[in-house]
Amino acid sequence: MNTPEIISLTQKYIMNTYGRHPIAFVRGEGCYLWDAEGKKYLDFLTGIAVDGLGHCHPAFVKAISEQANQIVHTSNLFYIQAQAEIGQLLCDHSFADKVFFCNSGAEANEAAVKLARVYQKKKKGDGCFEIITMQNSFHGRTLAMIAATGQEKVKKGFEPLPEGFSHVPFDDLHFLEKAMNDKTCAVMVEPIQGEGGVRIPSSDYLAGVRQLCQKHQALLIYDEVQTGMGRTGKLFAYEHVKVAPDILTVAKSLGAGFPIGACLASDEVANAFVPGSHASTFGGNFLACAAAKAFLQILLQNHFLENVEEMGKYFLNQLHQLKKKHSFIEEVRGQGLMIGIDLSIPGKAIVEKGLQAGLILNSPQEKTLRILPPLIVKQKEIDEAIQIMDKLFEDFA
Repeated sequence: MNTPEIISLTQKYIMNTYGRHPIAFVRGEGCYLWDAEGKKYLDFLTGIAVDGLGHCHPAFVKAISEQANQIVHTSNLFYIQAQAEIGQLLCDHSFADKVFFCNSGAEANEAAVKLARVYQKKKKGDGCFEIITMQNSFHGRTLAMIAATGQEKVKKGFEPLPEGFSHVPFDDLHFLEKAMNDKTCAVMVEPIQGEGGVRIPSSDYLAGVRQLCQKHQALLIYDEVQTGMGRTGKLFAYEHVKVAPDILTVAKSLGAGFPIGACLASDEVANAFVPGSHASTFGGNFLACAAAKAFLQILLQNHFLENVEEMGKYFLNQLHQLKKKHSFIEEVRGQGLMIGIDLSIPGKAIVEKGLQAGLILNSPQEKTLRILPPLIVKQKEIDEAIQIMDKLFEDFA
């Protein structure tokens, strides 16, 4: 099928929930994608921080192909070896002692909220259930998670929303402390806001949040759905400031393109879940675990994360050179390969021009570009992206 045929079929049978670009990708390899007409694109969005190994990495393809030939699904009424092995890898390389597997970031965050509430009810009573999140945060699309999300645009039309969520400004300890009380069950925060425009807090912010949580006997939840799994140059973004949470969520890149999410917690908190507390039919199934295991084994190899940090620094340096050349670029910031560019003009037009030039970017906020290359990116692909961006930026001078 060609692109117009794919679009026509989609519009006829698929609910209209996405503002899609008129492109249909049919093949991927490494940092590149090809559409139905054979046009090649440099993918610096990676399915929104999902395809950490790029496209069709040989180890990833081998792992899921071999697993599909053995067994795909049984349910969590039985033991799954790869699930336990991935749980061990995640716990051995984090603060956590236990893991719950699901299928997505929203589900991981739902599990985190349920775990926090059941823990606090056992510890402090029924009145301790409120979750404080941040303005401009994003935590998912379920009803509870749009209530948790600090962006009004995602809530419209779905009222009444589940109660028990409030929002304070990001990177502002004063407003957070004012909002906390005996009803505060937990504070949920992204170490770096992704959908909020790649907003990086001050270096002492998470330590301050941790101290306030300890003062009010509240749990600290990190939503690392986008920042986790090597995106910032560490396995988890919180490692940059060495401030551990009580609960942490990951998804997106965990399966390197295959759907899987996880909620990690310390033993003390995790023990609040008992059989029947929570479940997921497909969570941690054989195929998803095979994908995640293959990715984690590569991610934890010597020098892999060092290369992410090195490439991130190189990319930021090149972007700062572009900033000097193009006056509408107001700020460039990033951690590892999670990069944001603030503009004085709308970002959507640049994203569209980029697609025409064969470069995939994203604009999560009106005047912000977000860049999320594959974690395997090399200097050659970064130079190619910079060259494309420099040329298309000239059209907006």
